[in-house]
Amino acid sequence: MILLGLLAADMLAVVAVMLTGALGMANPDRDPRRSNTLMRWRVILQAVAVALVVALMLAG
Repeated sequence: MILLGLLAADMLAVVAVMLTGALGMANPDRDPRRSNTLMRWRVILQAVAVALVVALMLAG
């Protein structure tokens, strides 16, 4: 049950980072370093989500 909660929170975080990045790209005065940082966070959060799904599969 804890893993499901962590997975849900992580998925929400991924969506939040993706939306922040998409809205940032719409801004003509965007900072490329911020876009790069958001991309890194997205990849890390998605890797955590995959690891949690694997953990859920192994636990079930």
